Amino acid sequence: MEEREGEVRWDGLCSRDAASRAAALDNIGQAVLRRSETVAPVAVVPPSRAADGLLVPAARDGLSEVLARLLMLSKRCPFPDVREKSEAILSRVQELGIRIPRPLGHGPSRFIPEKETIQVGNEDAMMHALFADSFATLGRLDNVTLVMVFHPQYLESFLKTQHYLLQMDGPLPLHYRHYIGIMAAARHQCSYLVNLHVNDFLHVGGDPKWLNGLENAPQKLQNLGELNKMLAHRPWLITKEHIEQLLKTEENSWSLAELIHAVVLLTHYHSLASFTFGCGISPEIDCEGGHTFRPPSVSNYCICDITNGYHGVDEIHASPTGSIPSTESVCEVEALMEKMKQLQECRDEEEASQEEMATRFEREKRESMFVCSSEDEESAPTRDVSRHFEDTSYGYKDFSRHGMHVPTFRVQDYSWEDHGYSLVNRLYPDVGQLLDEKFHIAYNLTYNTMAMHKDVDTSMLRRAIWNYIHCMFGIRYDDYDYGEINQLLDRSFKVYIKTVVCTPEKTTKRMYDSFWRQFEHSEKVHVNLLLVEARMQAELLYALRAITRYMT
Repeated sequence: MEEREGEVRWDGLCSRDAASRAAALDNIGQAVLRRSETVAPVAVVPPSRAADGLLVPAARDGLSEVLARLLMLSKRCPFPDVREKSEAILSRVQELGIRIPRPLGHGPSRFIPEKETIQVGNEDAMMHALFADSFATLGRLDNVTLVMVFHPQYLESFLKTQHYLLQMDGPLPLHYRHYIGIMAAARHQCSYLVNLHVNDFLHVGGDPKWLNGLENAPQKLQNLGELNKMLAHRPWLITKEHIEQLLKTEENSWSLAELIHAVVLLTHYHSLASFTFGCGISPEIDCEGGHTFRPPSVSNYCICDITNGYHGVDEIHASPTGSIPSTESVCEVEALMEKMKQLQECRDEEEASQEEMATRFEREKRESMFVCSSEDEESAPTRDVSRHFEDTSYGYKDFSRHGMHVPTFRVQDYSWEDHGYSLVNRLYPDVGQLLDEKFHIAYNLTYNTMAMHKDVDTSMLRRAIWNYIHCMFGIRYDDYDYGEINQLLDRSFKVYIKTVVCTPEKTTKRMYDSFWRQFEHSEKVHVNLLLVEARMQAELLYALRAITRYMT
């Protein structure tokens, strides 16, 4: 990847060869110091007056962006030589009398104390290999990766799939792929993902004019806006007529292979927006909100940090239990395990009739429409994000407020395993296999633990979470007793699930803290992996069924 201004080249840092990285670092250091000297004060500020006299780097020549990127590399690069040299370059710039940036916030997640996440440089060999792969592929080690690495097996599958979708041979050109990612993330006002893909879009040669709003993108991409909107909020409304409109619009038409690629990208980024909000992912260090050029105050916090919510009090709530007595939380875990045991015994003794199973599904589906948070309030999308999509008022909750009916989608009639998988693999080879592997890893992932308990079979609980999400989308498994959901998922957990899956931009730390209070953060991240994959599969099922109906 090359900086647009042409002077500072970063691509050599992604090499696995230490000599190549060293050469790239030397070139970066020289280019940064040359620029810094043009900005620095005529007389170098004496160290004793540095705190008052340092200049804020001017925007000219993009020096601020370059310094922010060096800060990111000094904290987040998996290669120690890059971290150390980046820090040394920043120190040299500071010696020239130029203020350098410092990170804002505490770690990759606002919900998880930094000391409980994996620190770059302290990872084990398997995690280091994943970090190195991610950095070599993307040129960064992002906060999503640093939170997902709680579950390395899943992260490996996720990174492999994302790499294939964005960078390997496929029906869509590279800049289209990143633009579709921007469109999808913007539906949920996810500025974190939008910012990442704006940068990637420009790096692969995308036209900056497209970023002024969807109306500036080609008509072909504008035509995708309606499908994006429905997939994100009401996928059950997608029909073969919507597919036909995209495939038969003459000069702006999509091929079937292109459309499959686009649908997989849209569903990937809708669900990744859920993960981003569900785990409270912090802005990247080199992006807006991730760093500041203001000096720290005497107490090491600047007023601008406090107004942004970074005020160090998170440590008080470091424990997932927050302020509630741990005995109450322990009882919560014991009660959940007891319910699982009782349900297993009931399963062994008697089985409900098909009619009763259907009634329980409809009841759960209907009730899920009215699960909402007391914190649920209107939030207007920022102009910065909303320009990437149309019809900002279109969302999930509108239909539930007006009592509109979600039709039932029977998995027995159209499933991922029997129908969707083969359709994707036929039109976009290997992607069906990659998605299938990722779905299975998320669904079957277990360490046989629940909070402080070992050797626990959690399959019943994982299935309840997965099926509850599909139930919210109207998807029914004939062989599942939906009465189990109310037994296993309490109201605070249901509120969290529905918020993260349907309106992720409304997720709060309070919601995250209020469910499974005695569980580890890694277990809550595991829940988010289930939410991501169940949501993605639900959206895909509706889109792929419509494509199948168009084709037959």
